[in-house]
Amino acid sequence: MNNRMLGLGAEFPSFEKTAVVSREKGQEFQTISNDIHTADGKWMVMFWWPKDFTFVCPTEIAEFNNNAGEFADRDTVLVGASTDSEFVHLAWRNNHEDLRDLKFPMLADTSKSLAEELGILEASEKIAYRATFIIDPQGIVRWVSAYDLSVGRNVEEVLRVLDALQTDELCPCNWEKGEATLNLN
Repeated sequence: MNNRMLGLGAEFPSFEKTAVVSREKGQEFQTISNDIHTADGKWMVMFWWPKDFTFVCPTEIAEFNNNAGEFADRDTVLVGASTDSEFVHLAWRNNHEDLRDLKFPMLADTSKSLAEELGILEASEKIAYRATFIIDPQGIVRWVSAYDLSVGRNVEEVLRVLDALQTDELCPCNWEKGEATLNLN
């Protein structure tokens, strides 16, 4: 197993996976790939959680969903992922009030191949760490973060970093969208 997380400047691996995209009968599943963002020249934020039907994970997924419009406004495709199957994802969406109306796909990496290629599989249980990747329109990883299994991430920070990356300028500590960037001229 790869213990090294894919880092900055690396090309995000090609993938083609089944994802839950709807709760509507007959429309639940769709195959998604890197084309979900590169075909339209968009950024992508892919965030991973360890297991469906747990306690911390739905709080994060719901918060990403609450901010789905913010990501869309930034020409960014949002994709959630775990190593659970698409059927488990669908059952969880159907059974958890906060997950019923998600505005982004829930990718199923049942083979664990993508998680392994990203270097985010926890060694003993072979589940994904809470990892977040920001990938630019050319498919290059521009930001990555990972949290221990017990700690939820901060969606506002993901948006802040995305904003900073999209300026393509130097942004100081705690920079927020709308503030001046550093001008070295």
